[in-house]
Amino acid sequence: MAARSSCMRQVLRSGRTRQATYRAIRSRRFSVSAHSQTDGVFRELTDQRVQTPWIEAFRQRQREGQEAVQAKGVPQTPKDRDLSPKKMSDSYHSVILPLAQDPWLLDTYLNSSGHIRLGTLFMDLDALSGIIAYKHTGGDVTTVTAAFDRITIKHPLTEICDLELSGQVTYASGRSSMEISLQVAKAPKAGQKAQPDDVLIQAACTMVSLDPGTKKPKNNAPVRTDTEEEKRLYARGEENSKHRRDLGQKSLLKTSPNDEESNLIHAMWQKQLQFHDPNDPVRKPSNVHFMETTRMSTASIMQPQYRNRHNFMIFGGFLLKTTFELAFCAAASFAHSRPTFVSLDPSTFQNPVPVGSVLYLTATVVYTDPPVVAGNTDGDAPEKAQGENERTKVQVRVDSKVRDVDHRDSKPTGQFNYTFTVDKNLKVLPRTYTEFMMYIDARRRVRRVLESVQQGEADGGTMERITE
Repeated sequence: MAARSSCMRQVLRSGRTRQATYRAIRSRRFSVSAHSQTDGVFRELTDQRVQTPWIEAFRQRQREGQEAVQAKGVPQTPKDRDLSPKKMSDSYHSVILPLAQDPWLLDTYLNSSGHIRLGTLFMDLDALSGIIAYKHTGGDVTTVTAAFDRITIKHPLTEICDLELSGQVTYASGRSSMEISLQVAKAPKAGQKAQPDDVLIQAACTMVSLDPGTKKPKNNAPVRTDTEEEKRLYARGEENSKHRRDLGQKSLLKTSPNDEESNLIHAMWQKQLQFHDPNDPVRKPSNVHFMETTRMSTASIMQPQYRNRHNFMIFGGFLLKTTFELAFCAAASFAHSRPTFVSLDPSTFQNPVPVGSVLYLTATVVYTDPPVVAGNTDGDAPEKAQGENERTKVQVRVDSKVRDVDHRDSKPTGQFNYTFTVDKNLKVLPRTYTEFMMYIDARRRVRRVLESVQQGEADGGTMERITE
């Protein structure tokens, strides 16, 4: 009996030793650097975005023998789902990004020049919008990012500090879509709210709810407006929704340019002829560049580390970061100087991007303000000429498409429109009909950007900052 007890004690000690060894191996670091707690998205947001290890999701898909991009055809949303109006504040969510307190976390947000990378903050904002959306809808539906209506710099950040990311559903009328308002601000003291002058970024995105089985839109509960501030936010969301519909109806894919825009196209065409006419002494100035020379393209395989919570699609924040950084590079190449971000203008997500697919991005400088040829804007004051030392607003359009690795199928996945300021006097000039349409579309967008800057709703890119 004593021998048996001694043997049992040895087995238990051996088992505990193996467990300790396993824990040590599992926690072993393969570099001298501290373990990073983020993949480009703050861990508190990542944990709620990725809920299943990739290997488990991958093996389950192998067992089921069905591609994730295919709808199963059987509705999975309960018919008795509660769609009664919900408080706007019920969906509120905030996190503190301790950049000033955690140098290793800050390490994943800084670029080579010591600036905070805006693209990484954009990833965080998209991840936050997903959390907010599910607070409003519950887990019976799938929510996807349909569009980012705007991202603007309100008050440039001039020092590294802790940041508070927050937001809530501010517009939901009972249909499948909802608008989520987001902001990034200097982290306030405990128990206090961020002050207006401390707000760095303001953003609004549109999320859409789908049935997990059929991938068809599903209605959501509307939001209540119990205070004057909530009524103001709801009215702004309603106005943004109307603006999106107007953009769709006036799209150059559906209607031809108006008379004023047609005259502008003709004037630019005449300018090109003048540059090439051997009998005309006027030649293309060195600061005027043809649109075709500004293009910049990339191709990359989509890896599972940037998947959404449904495992087989890339989450929208990664697309925002990637397209922003390409747009930044295109603007920098165009200006031969570091551009300053002003805004992300209404940008759409058209089709999902599957894990394992190849994503193709093309960035093009499509408009500069002041423009190469000034015109009138529907009876408003004419566009002004530019002084020699004035800054230029540069709009970069990033078009994206996705293909299988074997390059069989190709789909457009979205169009993203970024506006920057550069300290140069530069112009872009289209030459083909397609480029003229891109120019006119961008011109319409920039007019709204300039209005928001003039009204004090956004910074125009003239102040010093530590974001890039």
